[in-house]
Amino acid sequence: MKRLMYRAAYESADEAYVMEAVTIGGAGQAMPLVDSGILMTVAIYRWNNQLFLYCECVQERIEPDELFPELAPWLKIWPGGGSDRRWVPMADVFHFNEPAGPEHWRRRAPVERRVGRIAHLKPEMIASYIYYHYQLQEERAFSGGKYEIIGIHENVLFGYQEFPQVVEEPVLPPKLHTKGTPPNWEDARMDLHFQPWPDGHLYFKPIESLFAYYNEGEGNAR
Repeated sequence: MKRLMYRAAYESADEAYVMEAVTIGGAGQAMPLVDSGILMTVAIYRWNNQLFLYCECVQERIEPDELFPELAPWLKIWPGGGSDRRWVPMADVFHFNEPAGPEHWRRRAPVERRVGRIAHLKPEMIASYIYYHYQLQEERAFSGGKYEIIGIHENVLFGYQEFPQVVEEPVLPPKLHTKGTPPNWEDARMDLHFQPWPDGHLYFKPIESLFAYYNEGEGNAR
């Protein structure tokens, strides 16, 4: 299984067309792929003329353009990557758990909320943020939501969470056997890593959910 996150941007004047294309793609491509078991979960969120996509691919990698071909005329081009890109991948910089396979990753209880959230790092603190979070992740310093994940592109963090949270020990072995994570996580001073929002809030804020589909395992998506 692969967990993928992407970011896209559009002009505010085109928002009505973008929302229509998201609706068409969700019903026409995304939901059938979830219902057939090719995707386990797909969710898309909106903030400030930007889209954030979260996918769980059961086997082969499914690209955003396959899910939302109708969006192509309305999305901005991101430079780099050797080709015109309308969706840029967000690198996984933190998770408490990761899928060992479809059965390990299937939800055992109903999910009430699938939440997308974003935050902004100070550019000069990106390396430090990744350093501390990779240590925390691979040293298993403490536990958290099984399905939580944080991705990064530029200095933008996108987080995906599910509630109620499921907390389990990871099945896959850790990649570190060190003990570098501060025993008191507050000593990592995450407060110094984030750019404050205009209202003074420092950390993540939830963003608007456009849709979220999940494969129940019996041919039904919701």
